[in-house]
Amino acid sequence: MRATPKSLVWQGDELVCTVGGGRRWGRDGEERPAPFAWSFPFDAGTASGSGRYSAVYQERGTKGVLLEGERVVRELNRSYYQAPAYDYPLALGALGDGREVVVHCPDEYHVLQIEDAASGERLTAGDREPRDVFHSRLSLSPDGRHLLSVGWFWHPFGAAMVYDTALALGDPGTLDGDGLLPSAAVMNGEVTAGCWLDADRLVLATGTEEWDDEEQVGLEPRHLGVWSVSERGWLHRSPIDAAEPGVLLLPRGDQVILFPGCPRLLDPATGAVVAEWPEVPVPLRAGCFGSDRVPAPVAALHPDGTRLAVAQADRIALITLP
Repeated sequence: MRATPKSLVWQGDELVCTVGGGRRWGRDGEERPAPFAWSFPFDAGTASGSGRYSAVYQERGTKGVLLEGERVVRELNRSYYQAPAYDYPLALGALGDGREVVVHCPDEYHVLQIEDAASGERLTAGDREPRDVFHSRLSLSPDGRHLLSVGWFWHPFGAAMVYDTALALGDPGTLDGDGLLPSAAVMNGEVTAGCWLDADRLVLATGTEEWDDEEQVGLEPRHLGVWSVSERGWLHRSPIDAAEPGVLLLPRGDQVILFPGCPRLLDPATGAVVAEWPEVPVPLRAGCFGSDRVPAPVAALHPDGTRLAVAQADRIALITLP
């Protein structure tokens, strides 16, 4: 294998690196040549759940490209403000009506916008009064109804926000402020990672930093929490045995995969470790912001939940999950 893959996504039983110009690996582990090469130093990528759209971008830059297959749909941009200090906010997915969208911050660091992927039409145009927060590491719920942002604000301190996309189409201002996740319910520990278990439940992980406020009753440091959007409360809050959980959290049914230096399969209801693979090391980045420039782990879970691909310096580790 040549360079370490900067992104991975499953297409059937093949792995594809869009950042690498469409590098591809079959079940036999053999690499197929990339059909094209980028003339710009993109270093991160993402894809929609349907696989129709993908994007490559500079994780700590301002430029990106939206793709449909190998066809360039259009360029993407974000504000220059503090761009070298935190991860590019970008999510691809489908809304409840099936419309494929791009969610990002194309104009200002604290203003989320939802755009039609095919046409570029802005679906959330209107007057805004944004909260002073840096949105990052965006993800849509499986039904497209809700948006999770794991970002940060000036302290600096990592935080999480959840928004209703259906409401936002009628009133874009609902993408501003705390949204559906009250800050008092979360802010004890610094949120470093999050993912959706299903359309209603999301999981958040906190690192070692603590918000010093006796009135806060949220998720403590070094914890996993399962939050229900419909019940507006915590279903579970459990300590985890990890100095830092890292920034990547992948859902696998009712379990999650965390990357605190290596892949670790956990039960989010209890925090118990189901399995781990210390022989597969990954970079440990403590949060979505900072100047240490530790790369984020690159991993992809097969849609059937049986296989996890993890990029290594000289290979792709393929893990069969229990």
